[in-house]
Amino acid sequence: MKLLIQNGTVIDPASGVHAVRDVWIDGGRISDPAERADTVIDASGKIVCPGLIDIHMHEDPVDDAGHLEAFDERSVFACMLHMGVTTAVAGNCGENKYHPADYLDLVDRDGAPVNVAMLAGHGWFRHAAGCTDRYAPATPEQRSRMTAGIEEALQRGCLGVSFGIRYEPGMDARELTETAGPCRKQQKLISAHIRDDAAQVFAAAREYLDAGLRLDVPIQISHIGSMAGFGQMEAFLRLVDGYRRDRPDICCDCYPYDAFSTSLGSTTYDEGWLERYGCGYDVLELCMESYAGQPCTEALFRRVRAEHPDCMTVCHVMRQADVDLAYRHEAVMVASDATLDRGQGHPRACGTFPRVLSRYVCGGVLSMDDAIRRMTALPAWQLGLTRKGRLSAGADADVLIFDPERIQDNATFSEPLAPPSGIEWVLIGGKPVLRDGVILDRRAGRSVRG
Repeated sequence: MKLLIQNGTVIDPASGVHAVRDVWIDGGRISDPAERADTVIDASGKIVCPGLIDIHMHEDPVDDAGHLEAFDERSVFACMLHMGVTTAVAGNCGENKYHPADYLDLVDRDGAPVNVAMLAGHGWFRHAAGCTDRYAPATPEQRSRMTAGIEEALQRGCLGVSFGIRYEPGMDARELTETAGPCRKQQKLISAHIRDDAAQVFAAAREYLDAGLRLDVPIQISHIGSMAGFGQMEAFLRLVDGYRRDRPDICCDCYPYDAFSTSLGSTTYDEGWLERYGCGYDVLELCMESYAGQPCTEALFRRVRAEHPDCMTVCHVMRQADVDLAYRHEAVMVASDATLDRGQGHPRACGTFPRVLSRYVCGGVLSMDDAIRRMTALPAWQLGLTRKGRLSAGADADVLIFDPERIQDNATFSEPLAPPSGIEWVLIGGKPVLRDGVILDRRAGRSVRG
């Protein structure tokens, strides 16, 4: 079936295109013009761009029967689709909900609301190797088992390895280097939630970047707003630039909010977190329904952390000026870090990309072309995905059409699943899967493998 999108303003940063022109689709790919189309979409007054790539998010879980929990409005992947994301890169921060290569197989078997790529989460393989004490170093045998498991996951299509060094503080330099080693053979990405933040972010960044340079692989630093967003961003970006002089494939990602989110039982909330952020317990929101809206106190914090360590939190401690500064750096991609627990969590899962397209573009922080570049061409280049993030002939026909006058995030901390406005069409593989905020097909997504 031949499909024509006409009269829209096409913005394709990978090709340097910003013009009113037609986009032709045939057989799931962007094609050269044809004599006639079977279906025509009129995009007058709208922006037509490649489908967005979320290079840092966290996948939906798998149920006990071996099926993805990804097909209702509370799923992370559904939220991705509402934002115009067509390819979601999951398995970040060292975390997988399931064996990552097997997860890709499930996506191909059952479909998903969006295309799904996976990183092999070091933490998942660490626990699978029997190293269940996150504060303890791994034994040589455990490191060997981790490395073998990661290498097999890469061979089966995972795009790289992710680390949650903060969440596995027992990891040392040898473990980091050995388990990332399989990426060297295929020049695949390593990505990390580095060991520390705030005042300690510089030493943490050097530890990770030095390891990446030794391995000679593409490097990504995760969600830098929540790592250096406490007054360190300017100096942190200078540090990154020092490394980028020799390695331009060092990139970072950031979400456009001044609050982070993680589980209450994570190492982020180990003793000393109040001093690190210079705050009190009142900065913390507990996302479990039974505690939503309650002010957090020390007694509540300690009780819920002991009884419900998986309780998602939102912590309001970052500086918005630092987050804004991050987006002025050419190597910073837009990413959501989306994670939800039965629909509870941070509004970044439903608001990240529309928020950047509205507030950051309208506010003059980014041009529209640059904002779209950070959501399409840059992550595709970083991941080595030659058919994603572009609208040139032969590329996969993943397309977003949005109204630049109406684009807006509506998700809030009290209503984190409120879908955005202004997303008019989303196509995956040339097939319309969302129109005017209504999902038409929840199973059009397939695995993206490298």
